[in-house]
Amino acid sequence: VQFVESGGGLVQPGGSLRLSCTTSARGFSNYAVNWVRRTPGKGLNSVSFISSDGAITSYADSVKGRFTISRDNDKKTVILQMDSLKPEDTAVYLCTRSFDPNTYDLPRGQGTQVNVSS
Repeated sequence: VQFVESGGGLVQPGGSLRLSCTTSARGFSNYAVNWVRRTPGKGLNSVSFISSDGAITSYADSVKGRFTISRDNDKKTVILQMDSLKPEDTAVYLCTRSFDPNTYDLPRGQGTQVNVSS
């Protein structure tokens, strides 16, 4: 499943961004989704997980309390609201089909770049 991510940009520490990913693939409402991020030297890491119906969510400890994931199955879209951003949140953010918070397909999209810097 390929997603198209958007919403990234340059923001100062403490700022907010709202990322969005969408897909044209069928069956979107049947699978869970992960937001992951890719950084040089750290590879690919899960940021947040949402179940197929949106009832279950989870977050990496590093973003808990600052990021919020949601989805709209009618629009085939997953949103990641990122608040209180820190420089260590700088990364390329991608969506991918997921099986559980730590098991997911390799992302196929381009991702969206987030830069947190003063």
